[in-house]
Amino acid sequence: MDNEQVGLYTLDEALESLGFGKFQAFVLAYAGLGWFAEAMEIMILSFIGQAVKSEWGLSSSQESLLSTIVFAGMVIGAYGWGTVSDTYGRRTGFLTISIVTSGAGFLSTFSPNYLSLVILRGFVGFGLGGTSVFLSWFLEFVPASSRGMWMIVFSTFWTFGSIFEATLVWIVMAKLNWRWVLALSSVPSFALLFLYGVAPESPRYLCMKGRTGDALRILEKIASVNRTKLPAGVLISSRSTDKAEESTPSEDRIPLLPSLNSFSYYGIILLTSKLSSGESGCFPTIQSSGYLLGDSLYVNAFITSIAALLVDRVGRKQTMSIMFGLAFIFLLPLLTRQSAVLTTCLLFGARMNAMATFTVASIYAPELYPTSVRTTGAGVASAVGRIGGMVCPLVSVALVNACHQTEAIAIYLAVIVVSLVCIQLFPYDTKGRELSDTAS
Repeated sequence: MDNEQVGLYTLDEALESLGFGKFQAFVLAYAGLGWFAEAMEIMILSFIGQAVKSEWGLSSSQESLLSTIVFAGMVIGAYGWGTVSDTYGRRTGFLTISIVTSGAGFLSTFSPNYLSLVILRGFVGFGLGGTSVFLSWFLEFVPASSRGMWMIVFSTFWTFGSIFEATLVWIVMAKLNWRWVLALSSVPSFALLFLYGVAPESPRYLCMKGRTGDALRILEKIASVNRTKLPAGVLISSRSTDKAEESTPSEDRIPLLPSLNSFSYYGIILLTSKLSSGESGCFPTIQSSGYLLGDSLYVNAFITSIAALLVDRVGRKQTMSIMFGLAFIFLLPLLTRQSAVLTTCLLFGARMNAMATFTVASIYAPELYPTSVRTTGAGVASAVGRIGGMVCPLVSVALVNACHQTEAIAIYLAVIVVSLVCIQLFPYDTKGRELSDTAS
């Protein structure tokens, strides 16, 4: 029997009725600030290592450890913070995440020696491992019909954070020093703490815990701010279904997709960098234009626009398949030696499409997990995804240095094929679908 006939409605039906308005815009800004802060702390690794190495006379391995410890902390934090958020609530999760990240980030400014800096940056990484909580929290406020588009808009906060950090370093490092950069980079995390009091708990999390009364009060506030109305009837936690396809796909299989995406995306970036540097001596040096190959705002905005147009129209699976297919087409001619100009254009096209799949996969993975384990699952998927990023230098750097560009390209083509198969193995697309709350 239809819920409307008995005066009942689910959270998803309520969100569709309320629409995306001013309330969700605030949630977007707050959650986006979390990703903005993470991007700044990750981007800073590219600049601080060399400055600290020069000041304290560090070895290259000691310099590398400053970055490695952050990523190691992120892998540990991804599971830990996800468990906290799934058990005690999203607000508890991002409160503790913000305390750890802002505190350790700011204290790094006063590090008296190398060991203390490594320890504090490790805690920063531990805090950053929980940023998937912000993604899941925002996801749970958005109507299903426009969820894909708004999640892609959310991903642009990472781009803006990276650009802002690079600008900050350019301005501050020349006049002051790396300690000031660390201090200023912790400001967004402190802003999250400052605004914490007005950040609401996820109504979906509350419904999953059986606290429908608390969830209803938040929905009523959304209706008031958005100037819309809730459906008539009574809010229920979930709706039973007999559809076999409603079952959640194997949680062990979901992290494979982000890992393959990371391997492809970061591998193509490294391959571009390696060929443009001319260090291999085996291939013609490609043109390296900051406007063409850099992480420019214009390129990211273009990719975001294309993905946003497709993701809520043809679906997540089809969008990723299209983008991966185009990346395959761009890479295929590079199995043989091409001119420098053509190689530049082909790598640029492959990178754009790999980035698009990377963005869509970051949306698709948390949508597949039920609310009861969403932040834990999304965190683990993100952590496993970083493994692909750590392995890809063996292909892009080692093989190219040994004059094996053809083998390197062949490996990336094979990974794309495996990724396409992996995408098709997922039982359903999440376009326009209600999010599940508990594992089947």
